[in-house]
Amino acid sequence: MRKTLNRKELKHEDVKTFNRDNVKVYGYSRFLKSIKYSVEGLFYAYRYEQSLWIHGFVTILAIIMGIIFEIRLSEWAIIFIALGSILALELLNTAIEAAVDLTTTEIHPLAKIAKDCGSAASFVMSIVSVVISLFVFGPYLLELLELL
Repeated sequence: MRKTLNRKELKHEDVKTFNRDNVKVYGYSRFLKSIKYSVEGLFYAYRYEQSLWIHGFVTILAIIMGIIFEIRLSEWAIIFIALGSILALELLNTAIEAAVDLTTTEIHPLAKIAKDCGSAASFVMSIVSVVISLFVFGPYLLELLELL
C-alpha cells in the first residue's frame, strides 16, 4: 500500500525513480490503479487543504438546500457543474502548489506568481459559483421570506 505523505514529511528515500516502460499499457488493472490514485489525491487534498474543506461544506449545504427546496433537475445540473468546477479547480491548484514546491525550495517571484494565479483561479470560480447558487436558490429563498 502506498503511503500518503504531507509535502513536509517527504524524505529522499520516499522518492522513487519513474519507470517509463509500459506506461501506455491499457487494461482493467491500469484503470483500477488510475481510480485508486485519483482517490488518494482527493484524500490528500481533503486532509491538507483547508479550502477543500470549506468548498466541501458548501457543497453539502447546497445539496441540503436543493433537497429542501425541491429544485428542478436542470437546477441540480447547474449547481453540480458550478460546485464540481470549483472542487476540481481547487484540486488543480493543489497540484500546481505541489509542483512548484517540488521544483524549488527558494522563495522565487515566478513560484509566487504560479501559486498566486492558481489560487486566484480558484477564488474567481468560487465567486462565480456563489453567483450561480444565488441565481438558483435566490427565488426559493425569496419565496420562503415572503411566507414568513
